[in-house]
Amino acid sequence: MGNVRPKKHLGQHFLVDQNIAAKIVEQLTLPQGVKDVLEIGPGMGVLTKYLLQHQEYSTTILDIDKESIVYLQEHFPELGERIVLADFLRTDLSTLFPGKFSIIGNFPYNISSQIFFKVLDHRDVVPEVVCMIQKEVAERLASPPGSKVYGILSVLLQAFYTIEYKFTVAEHVFNPPPKVKSAVIRLVRNEVEKLDCNEKLFRQVVKLSFGTRRKTLRNSLRSFNMPAEVTALPVFNERPEQLSVQEFVTLTQLVEQHQNT
Repeated sequence: MGNVRPKKHLGQHFLVDQNIAAKIVEQLTLPQGVKDVLEIGPGMGVLTKYLLQHQEYSTTILDIDKESIVYLQEHFPELGERIVLADFLRTDLSTLFPGKFSIIGNFPYNISSQIFFKVLDHRDVVPEVVCMIQKEVAERLASPPGSKVYGILSVLLQAFYTIEYKFTVAEHVFNPPPKVKSAVIRLVRNEVEKLDCNEKLFRQVVKLSFGTRRKTLRNSLRSFNMPAEVTALPVFNERPEQLSVQEFVTLTQLVEQHQNT
């Protein structure tokens, strides 16, 4: 079984450059009191090797691919039961960790957005995320208001996390090489415990606003049937990429107060 090498799965491209792997792990700076680390999609353990050099970390690795798990069990026997065969998106994370934990990984391109939505749902126990994703997505998440690439996930994540674009990663350091560049970003939980509005409605307002991003908010949010004197306010002349997180919170408050009135 020593020759078993995991296949590419779920859109995963395996990082083979050791220097880049070490540099990614260096971006992880566990917040005070946090020692648990979850690596998502370790593949052949290129990040795992460097995580295990940090004896102060308690590392758990989770992969959906059985061949990867067999490979990892052979090469990292010291992890024992902390090598988990599971789908991150379907895993009850409270069964893995009793408290807070940081997340690291080379996220599969085609499920990275779903991973971030799950992180949002568990933001009270995930103070930090370090990940490699498609460069275009990384730029979008880290972009400020006013940027052409600022979008839904930018707003939703920046409501609760500070996002740092760390560095770009070229195609040739992967096997197989992807068709696009990648990038490493770091998310650090901010001090916002709860938004000053209905969070479910906030998500709905953000998604509707960017659903027709070339239109003004007056047109995008028409389905809320707000009174004309409300939609006459200056904010409704704006396009969604011009609004900060706090302005979206204020907008959500307006919608909540006046929809269908």
